[in-house]
Amino acid sequence: MHNTSAMTDLLFVFMLAAFLGFQLIKRVSPLLHSPLMSLTNAIAAVVIVGAIVIAGEDGATPLARTLGFIAVTAATINAVSGFLITDRMLKMFKKRGS
Repeated sequence: MHNTSAMTDLLFVFMLAAFLGFQLIKRVSPLLHSPLMSLTNAIAAVVIVGAIVIAGEDGATPLARTLGFIAVTAATINAVSGFLITDRMLKMFKKRGS
């Protein structure tokens, strides 16, 4: 019974975080897009580390390893593409001659 309660708590926290994150990002001004991208790149790096820890655990089930691998892959794609987009945006503000 304790395990079901813990899972319910974790799902509640996940849904609350997803809702609040969506509401906050939806209201961000386009002028703040680059700082927001930098922040999401940092968050993706933390997710990568956490997913590697979960996927590499000794007692991890095959499902946990598979989900960990998917999380590592998705977060890596997110971080790399975020850096590429930020770099491209910063190049738009450089002067032509420099």
